[in-house]
Amino acid sequence: MFTTSCINSSSSSHFFRFSPSCVRGPPYSLRCSGMDNGVSPSLFPLHRCKTIHLVRHAQGIHNVDGDKNYKAYMSEEYFDAHLTQLGWQQVDNLRKHVHSTGLIKNIDMVITSPLLRTIQTAVGVFGGEAYTDKMDGLPLMVANAGNSGRPAISSLNSPPILAVELCREHLGVHPCDKRRSISEYERLFPAVDFSLIESDDDILWKADVRETKEEVADRGVNFINWLFTRKEKEIAVVTHSGFLFHTLARFGNDCHPLVKKEISSHFANCELRSMVIGDRRVVGSDSSSTNYSGKVPPGPDLPSEAADEKNKEKDASN
Repeated sequence: MFTTSCINSSSSSHFFRFSPSCVRGPPYSLRCSGMDNGVSPSLFPLHRCKTIHLVRHAQGIHNVDGDKNYKAYMSEEYFDAHLTQLGWQQVDNLRKHVHSTGLIKNIDMVITSPLLRTIQTAVGVFGGEAYTDKMDGLPLMVANAGNSGRPAISSLNSPPILAVELCREHLGVHPCDKRRSISEYERLFPAVDFSLIESDDDILWKADVRETKEEVADRGVNFINWLFTRKEKEIAVVTHSGFLFHTLARFGNDCHPLVKKEISSHFANCELRSMVIGDRRVVGSDSSSTNYSGKVPPGPDLPSEAADEKNKEKDASN
């Protein structure tokens, strides 16, 4: 027995379902820790759900000074910030986790924000082993991409990695959140798919206009909606602290406060949280691969309760 915790958004018809929080009671019963607070379990058809693994990028060079002085984020020195050496250690540790837990075997697709620090995190965590010239196919990352000091990374046995603009960080003003040209990224990350990005140059970032928090959240909800147009059922998303915080703040308002906090609190560098999203509006068109229609071969199957009602109607007519 387990609970599912629903997280509704006023601007979306999806819910998030977080980790189990109930304990097993007698057979066929549910006993939930949140029931006394009016929070009840939720049921939803499995084929209308997707599992998503949300990851904030590892430590970037802008995070170090920005943690001490917010004005550092205004520095051109941190344009499209790359990972620090500590950040790469964080990547290595998360990589070990997704492999030791078997998570890497379940992921159908990795979606990354098209900024250097997120792409580095995505290929480092979910990519293959070190690449050699004898391998078939293109590498996910060339050697020393973005001053990484790291060897090239193979795409062998890696889920496909797709760059998507919708899950970028807060747009505008901060140079660390401006991306370089797609053609440059393609040279650094040959096996990453940039086909959904229409403009080679960054036309979304403005030097004098910063997205509002509401605009970031709206973009985040649009991203969640877009996820449901994908055929993949289990998706990792590598993105940013601000994007995650403002997007997830739209969800969980009908949950127990502890569940709300689990969902929408700030992410640490290279933190991973696994959640489930469900489609209330039938946006997805996939049929269930596990449901079974029954009645094969066919025969009478009137439920006893329906038979009781039928007999009551018959007695009343007499």
